[in-house]
Amino acid sequence: MAIIHKIALLILILGIIGVLLGGVFVWQGFAKNRLIVDRMNVEKVTLALDPGNPERLTPVRNATDAQKAADAIASHRRSISPSYQDLLGSGRFDPTNPTHLTYSQAMNLENYLYMAVTAFGLIQVVLGTGAFMIVTGLALFLTGLALFKLSGQN
Repeated sequence: MAIIHKIALLILILGIIGVLLGGVFVWQGFAKNRLIVDRMNVEKVTLALDPGNPERLTPVRNATDAQKAADAIASHRRSISPSYQDLLGSGRFDPTNPTHLTYSQAMNLENYLYMAVTAFGLIQVVLGTGAFMIVTGLALFLTGLALFKLSGQN
């Protein structure tokens, strides 16, 4: 087998691997996005998008909505106290104090939503990387195929 045939075969194989790996990245991206949205639906994480109608709640389904919800909770939390240190003063956290408990629960929910923002962003990166891998894999495959055919004409 001529060296060009071997190189063409290697490029074809790399193209197939690129397409397969890209498909895995895209599949994982969509699967994780669905997982996050499903978990938020189970927990009924919603956002009032219309200030004129605060009773109309929309489920959080993406990074933008999660960011808005986290920022709203942060604003509400800061209305209790500007910071955790200000809340405690010179004392310690008291779980029997309703203000301390409300503040800490707001911090938990806020953190949960900011982590969702990060996860949604990472999902976008994974999907973009997977799409790029598929396109690159297809380009490699077609290049290898063309090289294989051209090498047979010599």
